[in-house]
Amino acid sequence: MVGNNRLQLNVRISKETSDKLDEIVEYYQENTKIGRIYKGDVLTDIIEKSYEVMQKQKKTKMRA
Repeated sequence: MVGNNRLQLNVRISKETSDKLDEIVEYYQENTKIGRIYKGDVLTDIIEKSYEVMQKQKKTKMRA
């Protein structure tokens, strides 16, 4: 989840979304064995997984 080239994103999200992110971070922390988990790590993981799903869907559409 950690890369050498990192960018800082400044975004505004709702309090509810922030609370959900905190809950996800806590879940990752409790259920992974890689040490301390940060919000950026969780967001990176979610984005990478979503990107993979999107790429698979795009390939499926191209075959149809």
